[in-house]
Amino acid sequence: MTTSIVAQGAGIPLPPLPKELPLDDSQWAVLGAILDTVIPSFVPGKGNYLIQHPVTEQKYEEVRQQIARRCDLDAKSDLLTRYLTESATSQPEFKDAVLRLIGEQLDSASTAQLAFVLRALTTRVGALALTGYATPIPSLPVADREKILQTWSNSRLPTFRKLARSLTTLGKLYWVRTSPTLGHVLGYPRVPGHGAPAQSGFPFEFIQIPPGSASNPEVLETDVVIVGSGCGGAVAAHTLAQAGLKVMVVDKSYYFDPQQLPLSELEASLHMFENGGVYQSDDASIAVVAGSAWGGGGTINWSAALQTLGPVRKEWSEKFGLKHFTSAQWQKDLDYVCDRMGVGKSDIPHNQTNRVLLEGGRKLGWAVKVAPQNTGGEAHNCGYCTLGCGSCGKKGPTESWLPDAAKAGATFLEGFNCEKIVFDKNKNATGVQGHWTSRSTDGTVHGPGRRGRPVIIKAKRVISSASSVGTPPLLLRSGVTNQHVGRHLHLHPVSMVAGVWDEDVRPWEGPILTTVVSEFDNMDGEGYGPKLEGTCMLPGFFLPFFPWTGGLQFKEHAAKMKKMTGYIALTRDRYGGRVYVDKDNKTRIAYTPSAYDQKHILEGVVRLAQINYVQGCREVHVAIPGIEPFVRPQSVNTADSSIDDPLFAAWIDKLRAHGFPAPDSSFASAHQMGSSRMGTAPSNSVVDPSGQVWGHKGLYICDTSVFPSASGVNPMITCMAICRGISQGIANDLMPGSYATISRSKL
Repeated sequence: MTTSIVAQGAGIPLPPLPKELPLDDSQWAVLGAILDTVIPSFVPGKGNYLIQHPVTEQKYEEVRQQIARRCDLDAKSDLLTRYLTESATSQPEFKDAVLRLIGEQLDSASTAQLAFVLRALTTRVGALALTGYATPIPSLPVADREKILQTWSNSRLPTFRKLARSLTTLGKLYWVRTSPTLGHVLGYPRVPGHGAPAQSGFPFEFIQIPPGSASNPEVLETDVVIVGSGCGGAVAAHTLAQAGLKVMVVDKSYYFDPQQLPLSELEASLHMFENGGVYQSDDASIAVVAGSAWGGGGTINWSAALQTLGPVRKEWSEKFGLKHFTSAQWQKDLDYVCDRMGVGKSDIPHNQTNRVLLEGGRKLGWAVKVAPQNTGGEAHNCGYCTLGCGSCGKKGPTESWLPDAAKAGATFLEGFNCEKIVFDKNKNATGVQGHWTSRSTDGTVHGPGRRGRPVIIKAKRVISSASSVGTPPLLLRSGVTNQHVGRHLHLHPVSMVAGVWDEDVRPWEGPILTTVVSEFDNMDGEGYGPKLEGTCMLPGFFLPFFPWTGGLQFKEHAAKMKKMTGYIALTRDRYGGRVYVDKDNKTRIAYTPSAYDQKHILEGVVRLAQINYVQGCREVHVAIPGIEPFVRPQSVNTADSSIDDPLFAAWIDKLRAHGFPAPDSSFASAHQMGSSRMGTAPSNSVVDPSGQVWGHKGLYICDTSVFPSASGVNPMITCMAICRGISQGIANDLMPGSYATISRSKL
């Protein structure tokens, strides 16, 4: 079976809907009515009040004119009419996406709670108790439904505020990702109109399992099996294969040729990210975005390649007793992985988002630097890289480490869901077992003709590189009982800020993250505090995080994105959470950003607002409910802006005083670390200094889960360097002398 190459932008088949739909028709009628209230159809004058939100002709014309000016459109264009009259459920893809989320991605408890609320809202008694109206929601005018959502959002009862936030986020997210008009209004193309054209990538060859019965597993053998093809697993494969060992890399994901990339936002969420694009923590306080692609997080990250900073190295060496992290060998490993990917600062073209940080930070006298990129020393104008890089310019696992491993003899198995690690009676790892699923007969991954078969892979060494979200569940399913498995999870929580400018920005163009303001990243003197960075400016990855106060407000806000720059305040979190498996064998995350860490994030939000203001933006928006955007008066000269300007300073004071109200506020994370941390004893860690799991000889971990604490920088380079050292130690165990500069005693 070969990989089918579908032309860039042509569309990739999506997974089928759940076999058993999670909602019946009456429940969907309620949910659909609510989501069509979050994103309603607007018409001037009178309309069908059950499916449209009438506004006065004057207001309707004002909105058309404003959007037309911002987006360089004819105010009388049919596109604007379609944009305003479109509702969330106008497209069948929207409903399908929501049903996938509820039926497959939510945990059973959350699904049951949602179903209960929707069932109650189908009755007169339930509707009266929850909405104040005896009429069920689908029979209420859209305008009345909007008032209900607004009442819930401002309720004194946290339960109602949390419900409103969950429902409005659901509507925003999937409307942005399925809308047929928003992209055209913004001038946002389906595929990049900038940067290098799509190229053909490395010709990976994947093992094909022959047909067989479910009771007759296929048995494969190798020296080392690596579960996961991401940053850690790929470096381990490179290192071990080049030492002459037989290496097999397995992954549940499938490979997409660069000519197919980038995928659409909806396609990528289902094919390149865990859990359909996002995990919500148990209390819904943070959305966790984790890669699940061939190449792992290195396939969907943003190219920033930052080495571990001194305070973190010192903490890991002194607090955790891991002296390797202040050794010369550690620096050699950092430099090695950077050199292999061509990490550097030359030929970096900054887009407006990053220029604002660079110039605004300098104007305010703050520490600011260019972020090195893993782009082989070449310019990389790809703002779509989080959907997969079509230019091959990002030198992550699929462009460097995995091809190196293949050339040295490594083999690969895609579509393999590793169910557990196999141990002998002495708890020595002897391999893995799981289930393999083929591609479709046409070479895609969700067409007809797919087949599956159980597979056992026997190996002398097993490496879990399944990520900080995936490794703990694998260990738990395999019977590893260490109390620290899944604990000490760190997420680098972020909050977002947007600047709206008078001129066009087209923020999805150019590199994503090329500048870092580090002035405030050591607020406590112990290496904890926020970094200020640019963020991915694709609509579905940015707009849904901003507050909803009404349907028209959000459509107007979304239409401003063409003139936006976007940022994250990312903090190194001191206090962690937990990854665990629930009774349904579903991966769950228990994590709430602490008050300590929220204080640092808020400081970062304030500083981002100040940078945007002094650089002359017209509006500053923060992703915090209850804070209106700052709008600079037209009469104020932007060239002489100061953070002490009275109007702006007063708004900053309100922002500081307001903080992050709970449970209204939400955060995001794209970095997961520490859930199987390294240490000096099984009483304080999951793996020893060589990366081997305590009490389980032959089982190693090579991913970000071994971080003793949060790295404080984008974790790719730190992960790769750690895994370089661990895999050199494994090579020396199996083939003494493979790497003379490294030994287990030094790790």
